[in-house]
Amino acid sequence: MRELLRGLFDLALPPICGRCGSATLCGEALCRRCDRALPRGDGDAPHPPGLTACVAAVAYEGEALRWIRRFKYPQPGISGLDPAATSAVRSFIREAAARAPGPRPQLLVPVPLHPRRLRSRGFNPATLLARVVARDIGVPVDPAALIRTRDTESQTGLDRAARRRNVRGAFRARRRLSAPTHVWLVDDVVTTGSTVAEAARVLRHAGARAVTAVCAAQTPTPR
Repeated sequence: MRELLRGLFDLALPPICGRCGSATLCGEALCRRCDRALPRGDGDAPHPPGLTACVAAVAYEGEALRWIRRFKYPQPGISGLDPAATSAVRSFIREAAARAPGPRPQLLVPVPLHPRRLRSRGFNPATLLARVVARDIGVPVDPAALIRTRDTESQTGLDRAARRRNVRGAFRARRRLSAPTHVWLVDDVVTTGSTVAEAARVLRHAGARAVTAVCAAQTPTPR
């Protein structure tokens, strides 16, 4: 229902920049000036083990961080509808998809939430973003390909080794992948890559030959 209402808002609103209010091209979330001001992702960052690549459009800091938090943590009810944030983060995932190397995938799989967290939040941001990419490139999305078997503790504040331990065994494939050889694993934010690496490991065990993580944002690599 929330996704349907967001779509109706998108149709009703004129094409204006969600940050400064100036006119934009049809379908664009931000004007060119505001878009250029966003911190971009680190294209030189090494991708986590087990992934063919890990691509993100923006760095998870500053203005980009604020857009993603508005998208992920809306207020309850109709007051929580935030079409500007939704449109901005959709543009991030589209940019990440356009940067992804290699051939087009055969399947898109969003990183799942644990059922308890999904009930609490009401939607899975990764699923919404995967559906945006699926419509753009004409590839099916399977939100049920992976199951989150444990409601893991927050990764915030954990070091890299603790993050890997935290998500180890946290996913299960619902079934064998019958045809796909190349899967795009979609998420909103990648930090150390522990979560997408574990999800990719399970997908490969289920039959995927290559897995690329496509994410809206990535936590900057410490310099």
